[in-house]
Amino acid sequence: MTSARKAFRALLAKPGLTLIPGAYDALSARIIEEQGFEAIVGGGYAAAGSLLGQPDTGQSNMRDFADHYARICDAVEIPVYADGDTGFGGVNNVRQMVKAFEKAGVAALFFTDQVFPSRCGYLPGKQVIPLENMLAKLKAALDARSDESMMICARTDVFALEGEDAAIHRCQLFMEAGADMAKPQGIDKPQGITRVLREVKGPHIATLSQAAGPAHTSPAELEKLGVSAATLPSLTLFAAAKAVRDSLALLKRDRALDHLQDRLIPLDDYYKIVRLDEQQAREKACDDAGLALTKK
Repeated sequence: MTSARKAFRALLAKPGLTLIPGAYDALSARIIEEQGFEAIVGGGYAAAGSLLGQPDTGQSNMRDFADHYARICDAVEIPVYADGDTGFGGVNNVRQMVKAFEKAGVAALFFTDQVFPSRCGYLPGKQVIPLENMLAKLKAALDARSDESMMICARTDVFALEGEDAAIHRCQLFMEAGADMAKPQGIDKPQGITRVLREVKGPHIATLSQAAGPAHTSPAELEKLGVSAATLPSLTLFAAAKAVRDSLALLKRDRALDHLQDRLIPLDDYYKIVRLDEQQAREKACDDAGLALTKK
């Protein structure tokens, strides 16, 4: 776990932009790793969609998230950056969240200053807690961490309510309070990002979410601005949902499998992702060891 956490810090410190796709389950995490990406983000939006088939409006609880992220972390070797929602309550809830996520194996986590229950940062109707309450929750998070290599990011959603100045002010205070990163959610345009990079210490991770609509600042432009990384928290979720829907529509229409074969991952490729050979080799080794012991 510590090695993955140190690797995540190194990714944010190196020159250039690191792209961090989102995993909605352990299988999508394996595919991200297989394709050569160096880190994964586990977002609440994708978790609510995959686990509940619902929008991200704060209906999952901390234990659901901790179990979900533990399965993702267990499936891969690369670092996982996890969504801690609001910390799921007050300072004691935040403390439990940090301990549970750390035990799950996440390399880094972020949580927001929205009121509980929160909602997706790109949905209307958000509210934020007073600044002093968020600073208290941040202190609780930092105190609860046992592995200093695990990064803690404090996010503010105040931009949509009070504007850029308020968001940057909160982020500056988060960094002064000891956060490893501070994220002003919603400041996504180049001019605003440039100001954040200038006025907020620490690495900056941009967000390229399908929930924000089709217009995004491109990865190339983010790299030119000096952004450390960009998460794509819902890309695999949307890609999978479209692929499943399109395949089922063809099956419903044609009542045949002929037109579906080129839409399906080859069997050998699937077994490679889920590591069937490793399981079978482990089973054989254990069976052989058991057999050998009976012959003594």
